[in-house]
Amino acid sequence: MFTRFFFLLRAYGVPVTITEWMMLMVALSEGLALSSLERFYSLARSILVKSETFYDQYDQAFAACFEGVETPVEIADEVWDWLADPLALPGLTESERRTLAALLTDLDLEALQKLFEERLAEQDEAHHGGNRWVGTGGTSPFGHSGVHPGGIRVGGESRSRSAVKVAGERRYRGYRTDVKVGVRQFELALRRLRQLTSRNEGLPDELDLDETVDETADHGGRLSLVWHKSRKNAVRVLLAMDVGGSMHPYIRLCSQLFSAVNSQTHFRDLQTFYFHNCIYDWLYLDTEMSTRRALSTNRVLHELPPDYKLIIVGDAAMAPSELLSRNGIVWWGSSNEQPGIEWLRRLRRHFDHAVWLNTIPQEQWEWAYGARTIGLVHEVMPMYELSLDGLQAAVKKLMVAR
Repeated sequence: MFTRFFFLLRAYGVPVTITEWMMLMVALSEGLALSSLERFYSLARSILVKSETFYDQYDQAFAACFEGVETPVEIADEVWDWLADPLALPGLTESERRTLAALLTDLDLEALQKLFEERLAEQDEAHHGGNRWVGTGGTSPFGHSGVHPGGIRVGGESRSRSAVKVAGERRYRGYRTDVKVGVRQFELALRRLRQLTSRNEGLPDELDLDETVDETADHGGRLSLVWHKSRKNAVRVLLAMDVGGSMHPYIRLCSQLFSAVNSQTHFRDLQTFYFHNCIYDWLYLDTEMSTRRALSTNRVLHELPPDYKLIIVGDAAMAPSELLSRNGIVWWGSSNEQPGIEWLRRLRRHFDHAVWLNTIPQEQWEWAYGARTIGLVHEVMPMYELSLDGLQAAVKKLMVAR
């Protein structure tokens, strides 16, 4: 069983080494799991999993090994609302309990789960009591707060939690590197975008303990405090975000990035601008993109030095004319003397560090709407998918000039 668990972990993508596995064997021999599967679940994860980004894969491997539990059915929020207010009903007689048990005798776990999925697909309202639908009370095999000798509990309070149930819940899906990121993952990735330096204005404000000890010894034991300037992040960031139109489905994702970037107070400077589809003559200071709240792109290029790290966020999907034509901007009454792609080239030439984060998954870039413009923008700007893996690769690129 344990050997199978090791290979399942590797199969699910958890990078377990023999050294870590032997360490787990030593821990088990010392009795640290206390013959409890739930304790073993926590002990093995603490030893074998080096990063929380693998927690979800670990849970799947654990469930597959120790009970064969597959990914649970995704249950809509509406169903959880139906189950929020249980209806208490009297218990069953022994005769009624035997009758219900006989109904499920011929159903194995796979058949029971299939039946559960069918009921979910058919159900369109809350049910309390009864013996068929997913609900509360009653004698249905699906739901909670009722009475049934078999079936699947959905919601309610767990009365017999186990390690396999915990693993089956897959609570750590949001930690994975191959899923779309949230604010927390953005923040962790952006912390790597640091360039610490002590070259800042002001008086020395941090005690250098090693130098203080050396200076004190050199002065015959007379205390001689040595101070230096604290090291601060010298990184300056220019964030430009596409809003409106085809970016509407990504509002929440872009809001998360904006929140994460703005929470990084250690940046020496952060400049945030907005655009629609492509950058032209103006960069806007808010999402309404009014000319009353805008700066000319020429001014931005003139005032911001090349050491700013440029991060452009957008799907790069637009009509080819918007990218390649003079006056290709789609807004009525607006014009652009230079094609959008020329503005992108100017930005790329000016800033030493620049990346484009694309909200469209990378596997779709060659066939999604706007595939041609995505490819053309990619030729100008280093482009990465807006996932945790993509963001980490983009941050690494930003740390290297050109």
